[in-house]
Amino acid sequence: MNLFDAVAVFAAGIAAGGINTVVGSGSLITFPTMVALGFPPVTANVSNNIGLVPGSVTGAYGYRDKLRGQRTRLLRLGAASVLGAALGSLLLLELPASAFDVIVPVLIVIALVLVIVQPRLQAYLRARERRQREHGGPGLWAGVFGAGVYGGYFGAAQGIVLIGLLGTALKEDLQRVNAAKNVLSALVNGTAAVVFISSWAIGRTGINWLAVLLIAAGSTIGGLLGAKVGQRIPSNVLRGVIVLVGLVALWRFLF
Repeated sequence: MNLFDAVAVFAAGIAAGGINTVVGSGSLITFPTMVALGFPPVTANVSNNIGLVPGSVTGAYGYRDKLRGQRTRLLRLGAASVLGAALGSLLLLELPASAFDVIVPVLIVIALVLVIVQPRLQAYLRARERRQREHGGPGLWAGVFGAGVYGGYFGAAQGIVLIGLLGTALKEDLQRVNAAKNVLSALVNGTAAVVFISSWAIGRTGINWLAVLLIAAGSTIGGLLGAKVGQRIPSNVLRGVIVLVGLVALWRFLF
């Protein structure tokens, strides 16, 4: 990795950390950047996941005021996130690399669609006045588990999936939903990172540790910035950047 590559990965980490805190889908910045720089897709995905863990933690910390009163809920849903992430990361390691090359473009398309429809989704959630269970019930638990599997395998836009699930099932304002999303995303990324590092330790997984360190440093900064000022960025601008980078990733994979 030359100096230009290192700067690009670090900058992508800052952007991803901020985007993950505010919206979700930061991996649509870091993962395509690494692939474009020549990293093998699975190595890029694994290294990216590990590097984004500090940013997830700082983002969740930045929203700590919105987490008051959600401890019991997050303990229940956190178990679903951890179990789902463990399964998803194991699937990534056990399925052949060729399967990743086929599955990831589909996941990127799903992620991009979620990014594009997010404003309508949020408007729909704001307009809802249905009575929901305090912790969402078994349906939400199952949905969070599925989001964990998705996040452990690839992860882009898992935050948007979680916002949709939590906002639909819980009678909470979107700021508190977003705070809960940040905690669950951090659990997913952290669980997958443990699985990936354990696999690397026994020689089964490739990890580029320089990229991990650069993304970790960048995402930590981005997570803090996202929690403080990220919501001032025009959402349409942010959404446009994510979609553009995602389309570049699709082009890279398909052509």
